[in-house]
Amino acid sequence: MAEFTHFYETFQPSHYNLYIDINRETKLISGLSTITGEAKTTEISIHQKYLTINSVKIADQEVPFTVNNDQDAIKITLPTTGEVTVAIDYTAPLTDTMMGIYPSYYELDGVKKQLIGTQFETNAARQAFPCVDEPEAKATFDVAIKFDEHEGETVLGNMPEIKTENGVHYFDTTVRMSTYLIAFAFGDMQAKETTTKSGVKIGVFATKAHKANELDFALDIAKRSIEFYEDFYQTPYPLPHSWQLALPDFSAGAMENWGLVTYREAYLLIDPDNTSLDTKQVVATVIAHELAHQWFGDLVTMKWWDDLWLNESFANMMEYVAIDALEPNWHIWEVFQTSEAAAALQRDATDGVQSVHVQVEDPAEIDSLFDGAIVYAKGARLLVMVRALIGDDALRQGLKNYFMAHQYGNATGANLWSALGEAAHLDVGAIMNSWLEQPGYPVVTVAVVDGQLTLSQDQFFIGEGQDIGRQWQIPLNSNYAIAPQIFSDKTIVLGDYHQLRQESGMPFRVNIGNDSHFIVKYDADLMQDILQHADELTAIDQLQILQDQRLLAEGRQVSYASVVPLLLRFADNQSNIVNAALYRLANDLKKFVEPDSTEEKALKAFFNKLSVNQVARLGWLPKTGESNDDQLTRPYILAATLYAENPDSITAAHQLFVDHQNSLETLPADIRPYILRNEVQHFGNAELFTQLLTAYRTATDSSYKAGLSAAITSTSDQTQIADLIEKFEDADTIKPQDLRGWFRYVLANKDGQQAAWDWIRDQWGWLEETVGGDMEFTTYITVIAGIFHTPQRLAEFKAFFEPKLETPGLTREITMDMKVIETRVNLVESEKDEVNAAIAKLS
Repeated sequence: MAEFTHFYETFQPSHYNLYIDINRETKLISGLSTITGEAKTTEISIHQKYLTINSVKIADQEVPFTVNNDQDAIKITLPTTGEVTVAIDYTAPLTDTMMGIYPSYYELDGVKKQLIGTQFETNAARQAFPCVDEPEAKATFDVAIKFDEHEGETVLGNMPEIKTENGVHYFDTTVRMSTYLIAFAFGDMQAKETTTKSGVKIGVFATKAHKANELDFALDIAKRSIEFYEDFYQTPYPLPHSWQLALPDFSAGAMENWGLVTYREAYLLIDPDNTSLDTKQVVATVIAHELAHQWFGDLVTMKWWDDLWLNESFANMMEYVAIDALEPNWHIWEVFQTSEAAAALQRDATDGVQSVHVQVEDPAEIDSLFDGAIVYAKGARLLVMVRALIGDDALRQGLKNYFMAHQYGNATGANLWSALGEAAHLDVGAIMNSWLEQPGYPVVTVAVVDGQLTLSQDQFFIGEGQDIGRQWQIPLNSNYAIAPQIFSDKTIVLGDYHQLRQESGMPFRVNIGNDSHFIVKYDADLMQDILQHADELTAIDQLQILQDQRLLAEGRQVSYASVVPLLLRFADNQSNIVNAALYRLANDLKKFVEPDSTEEKALKAFFNKLSVNQVARLGWLPKTGESNDDQLTRPYILAATLYAENPDSITAAHQLFVDHQNSLETLPADIRPYILRNEVQHFGNAELFTQLLTAYRTATDSSYKAGLSAAITSTSDQTQIADLIEKFEDADTIKPQDLRGWFRYVLANKDGQQAAWDWIRDQWGWLEETVGGDMEFTTYITVIAGIFHTPQRLAEFKAFFEPKLETPGLTREITMDMKVIETRVNLVESEKDEVNAAIAKLS
């Protein structure tokens, strides 16, 4: 086992001169990395990975070196300590792994082209040039790029280009920054630019395969986000420009490289004439997230990867703060409730989940920290909790002081809590440590015991969990003044319930606004009181009832059958987020039925009952002037009515397809996936399959492609499923970045599950080689665990993945996902009869 040390301890770079020559034709990189820094010892290490080191020189004299690939290291012996300049000559392959320096592929007018870009987080800068590839090793950089250039091509970097000589593009010296944030790109691009009020140049760049107006939305959001953050942080944006670049091949969603942010095309470019509101919201929040990082993560960077949450949790919260300010009528915090909060509560209830703050050293393990539900969603939720506690004035003052103290340097979580606590006159760190340093969250049980209103906290588990007495400092946010602001004891008694209820005139509730990271279990009488006044509650409060009851049912603290009637109680609700929670719960009932069984027939009848009034109210086509809630609710309703096999809905969807069959891309974007899927499932044939697959290959609109893939993969035809499985490894049809989505769709299809499961087991080696180097790889395992729910599939999952438990970066995911499937299997076996009886009674 390799021992991992921080190279920064022995050599501290201050400046890099980088010369990188990239030849697309030969797929070869050659370069010279000249690093000036302070050597603390005469034996230093520089990071490299997959590089061929030709020479190491000091003052033009070659010095001895060895390469240790286990440690990604070049070990160099120096003549003396102190300031030294090391010049390392190297070559490397240009690979298709979507890490390091790599090509993106696309077609323009039938001609195959490529765009070269970079992805260095977490530790892939070492694949591009020798460096001390650690976040604390900040330095300034002079970057020079040469490539096999064609006329009219554009080259971009973190800083503006200052000159071109002999085909070499020289960029201005960067500010002091971490290696993982260096970025550059070149190729045939189009661009749109504008300037902020403070003079920062904003640009959006993409291939010419896209329509020019697809760049407009991102340009507007990027400009207004930078202006918002300069005001909110009370700290100027520190670079001359902020470029947003859409890469055709990109493993992650987006990456906050300082001054040159890179994105999947789906998260930057949209058709302004036909894009759903929820897609606009996703794109806007992704842009706002990455631009929040330009201060929080880039200007001030975590000292080491164990504080990754510092970057991601904060940016995840700020994306909502920013978009709420820029587009207040979107009510974007409602989206936070249905996405971030829901994901965090589900994942964080499995015993063995990581805490937000995790110790890690092995580079192979660092990528496993990027657990979206924990480091992003839960962390953001905790910061929302802090914001609610201290208020925006203290938050802004604390951030201003934090940036001032640590700009161009590094910080830890303790530094942030200190700055916020000082501004708020509150020991924020003491409250937050109970949430950051231990995994999981509490369920607060609220009950009337011997007439007394009593609260207690216990760790909440879905599945088996070892209760070791964890306690949290819980911001209660109660509607009764007698409840404490922070509940940190195991149990508290608030007083005589009937007297308190009479005085307040309303049911007792905690976690008002659902901002704190816990769920609530009310006793039967208290819950009944709340439900009798449910119509008086806000949409978030109503969502919370459904969300908490679903989780309590998952955790076997209430029976699933007892929750089923709640769905009809809220079925005609006109709030988008209530419907999101309602159909999340309704769709969870599908695990209790076998495909094509009597029980599934009853469930479909129940879905019809849930959706029929809403279908009549909303109709299939968007209406001029309808509310955002109606726009966002319609997809939930249409999915439900089609699952129910409502004959009128099947006919209506088919007619819409017929009316648009020669221009499917013109179908309204928010209903298009359901129309296409309905056509494949009820009117599918080989000709339609070929038509849709061809459309997918040639389309450039990401939301249209997403709808096509969802439809194509719903086929029940075994020949077509076999054809799809073959396409999994055909990058000209399904890009590696999109493969996980295609795999999930086929796996979730009852007629395709066996073929998809066989494929991933047979081709695991190919998958590991193709996408195994990036932080998204473990999510293939997560996807499988989200679908399997039978004893047979559990046994097969264990048989395949248990031998891989020792693989670095996979251990926690495999361990957790075995528990997830096992828990679901046990729940289904135990409660299916009772649940199906409840459904039959109501359907």
